[in-house]
Amino acid sequence: MPESDPELFLKLARYTMPFGKYKGRLLIDLPEPYVIWFSQKGFPAGELGRLLGIVYEIKVNGLEHLFDKFRPDR
Repeated sequence: MPESDPELFLKLARYTMPFGKYKGRLLIDLPEPYVIWFSQKGFPAGELGRLLGIVYEIKVNGLEHLFDKFRPDR
């Protein structure tokens, strides 16, 4: 079943990077150059790649602030 926009928004606010230098960091908090690098090299397959693609669009459009009140630590 496809996710609705609110479900996807909350998933993006809470999803953490599962590997690498930024393992455990929220996707939305990944440094923009890192996300841009992924966009140039190719996003991973599956859900992570799909979410990173959305995070890329959010970051290049300066919309990260929309996630501030939905972070799990708030």
